[in-house]
Amino acid sequence: MKTLPILAAAFVIATQLTLAADKPDAALATARQLNEAFVSVAERVRPAVVSIYSEKVIKLRRPEFNLPFEEFFRYFGDQGNQSPRRQQPQQPRQREFRYHQGGMGSGIIIDKEGYIITNNHVVDNVDEIKVTLADKRTFEATVIGTDPKTDLAVIKIKGKVPADLPIAELGDSDAVRIGEMVLAIGAPFGYAQTVTQGIISATGRSTFSSSDNYEDFIQTDAAINPGNSGGPLVNLDGKIIGINSAIATRIGQFAGVGFAIPSNMVKSIWPTLAKGGKISRGMLGVIIQNIDPDIKDQFKLKTTKGALVSQVNKDSAAEKAGVKVGDVIVRYNGKEVEDVRALRNAVAGTAPGTKVNLVVLRDGKERTLTAQLGELKPDESEEEAAAAADEASAAALGITVEAVTAATAKQFSLDKGEQGALVREVEDNGPAALAGLRIGDLITEVNREKVTGPKDFQAALKKAKGKETVLMLVKSQGASRFVIVKLKAAK
Repeated sequence: MKTLPILAAAFVIATQLTLAADKPDAALATARQLNEAFVSVAERVRPAVVSIYSEKVIKLRRPEFNLPFEEFFRYFGDQGNQSPRRQQPQQPRQREFRYHQGGMGSGIIIDKEGYIITNNHVVDNVDEIKVTLADKRTFEATVIGTDPKTDLAVIKIKGKVPADLPIAELGDSDAVRIGEMVLAIGAPFGYAQTVTQGIISATGRSTFSSSDNYEDFIQTDAAINPGNSGGPLVNLDGKIIGINSAIATRIGQFAGVGFAIPSNMVKSIWPTLAKGGKISRGMLGVIIQNIDPDIKDQFKLKTTKGALVSQVNKDSAAEKAGVKVGDVIVRYNGKEVEDVRALRNAVAGTAPGTKVNLVVLRDGKERTLTAQLGELKPDESEEEAAAAADEASAAALGITVEAVTAATAKQFSLDKGEQGALVREVEDNGPAALAGLRIGDLITEVNREKVTGPKDFQAALKKAKGKETVLMLVKSQGASRFVIVKLKAAK
């Protein structure tokens, strides 16, 4: 009677042993499949990756000095002359010296006509460019178009382009997912055709290197080093999802954080650059800032998503559309606005003259507005730049204000007829100073109430008595921003 249970137990044990024995083979099969995927992608894309060798001629003029004893003989004159004779000292002659400075980067061939996408900083202000393919063929190339704001450039092979030129395909960077496996290909430290592997670490990143640049980087932990710049970041379908551009490091080498320009940004720019054209960008005509938890509470918002409007420029597309100071732009042309960076890039990526729909939050209610974008001129400041809002806390407000006069308006570059409370003194380490207020700032609102002078300012502060914070709209150097001054410690 006990035979059946014993046989059943033995069968279970045997089955488990068989499964355990099979697991290594199954794991190896999975690993080999992943291995083949990497190999396949590398074999597909590497032929279209080029190493870019650039050369810049630096000209310097240096004085060419005379021989050491030349002045000695010049002072004592000829032997037949009994009296010493001093000649006027001659200015040293200038001689031109030339230095050849070399650089290296990477690029990716994008079409059969020989156009190559790379970074602007790889080919900026260089005199000669040569590109080397994976099969060792080398060609001279020339810069066709550049866009420093996105750090993109298009170069082209000179002369006759080979019919068998390999090309790569741009993918959809909007479809990338955090955690997705990727390969970076380039020439780090001059080691051509190097392939490194990693994952997508994040999207929508900025290096904060310059507020003038349009950054929407894909972050990756695939190793990127000097020389990788301009090379592709590729997904497992063998499509380019980014152009490697920068690294975050304190040692000058890869430290686990690399950045790539999204392929969709490349798609929108490279055809114009390939024609030698300049990138034309839309302009809304507002100054915006991110929403932190304090501003969220002040404006009674549900989330910190969106872009807070702190200034609307006169006669701008935003003013004509009805955008007001204090509006929160939450959607742009049907797409949700995460923050200042997202809106700024979206506006810049829209052609001037385009009509766009804006959804703004005003007094807790959504409003839909239509704006026809203007054009951002190359010499104009970026009007969608974020206005910085500093955070701090202290025991008193710590400022002295006065009315605007003709003299102070001129001194602090204020517009004619501008009204508000002008900051004349700021107490060191006071809450106003810690919130970012400086001498010459013009306070135009307090807690959303208009301020035309010191009396309005004092009246608004009285109404704010007992509150932990005061919300101010402050204008400085032609740009407005919301500032929260914390007063909690003053209680």
